[in-house]
Amino acid sequence: MAIRPPPLRGQVVLITGAGSGIGAAAATELQRRGARPVLVDCNTENVQAVARSLGNDVLALTADVTSMEQCEAAVAATLSRHGRIDVVWANAGMASFGPLSHTDPQAWKRCMDINIHGTFNTVRSALPAVMAARGYLLATASVASFGHAPFMSAYAGSKAAIEAMCDAWRIELASHGVGVGVIHPTWVSTPLVTEGVLHPSFVRLRATMPGPLGREMPAARAATLMVDGIERRDRRLWVPGWVRVLHWLRALLHTPMAERELLRAVPEMEKRYVEGLAQVGALASSLGPRDLARILEQPTE
Repeated sequence: MAIRPPPLRGQVVLITGAGSGIGAAAATELQRRGARPVLVDCNTENVQAVARSLGNDVLALTADVTSMEQCEAAVAATLSRHGRIDVVWANAGMASFGPLSHTDPQAWKRCMDINIHGTFNTVRSALPAVMAARGYLLATASVASFGHAPFMSAYAGSKAAIEAMCDAWRIELASHGVGVGVIHPTWVSTPLVTEGVLHPSFVRLRATMPGPLGREMPAARAATLMVDGIERRDRRLWVPGWVRVLHWLRALLHTPMAERELLRAVPEMEKRYVEGLAQVGALASSLGPRDLARILEQPTE
């Protein structure tokens, strides 16, 4: 007989990337269902603003998930306040954009660092507490983990890695009573997606996706589906539900027939990208405004 997951009420849920987008919307929904969200983000101002909107008792922490030490400090602060962690959700992520021949190597590497190493650091630092609670760990992948669009090799590669990591961890941790879930959202109205419309090549890419494949979902609706999955401790969270069918058909997504429209679009995408390079340079062409600002703020070695 399957063990029924415990109710969310009273559960401590640590969420990275909680200063905006999916993380912020999910924190609101989790609190509505009686959970105790802990918000972690690299932007102090944003994460504190989200915490204030939820109430003075919500813990907001600043951490760069590429730093194991900062992730460990966030976990320690959570345990000091709440004494337990029932769910850890590695949600922080970013995207870089550009063809292999022109994308900025620093941007490509930064995307890998945040999405892959950031997920590992978040989960690994919280794992002892989650194991003690016989809890649940969750990571945000994407439809891009199995649908690999041109100009998005770093994002697709990193999200595919997250899916693979979670598949391995699910088997490893089952005997410890820890559930593992991976989220596969399609387009969600978040700053990451909104910034994409600033890039003409990205707009052209979106135009190749017909019907629901190119449709955006409001962050609040996506968060509701994700929290539903957390409540059930699902192995996979489909956002929206029809993404499940794409996952079943993943082997067909990269056949010549399925790639036909993308092959037609790439020459125009590359032309637009090169035009942007001449105006703003490789780094600005490879990143959205928020991630560009974060890289430029980092001290040089």
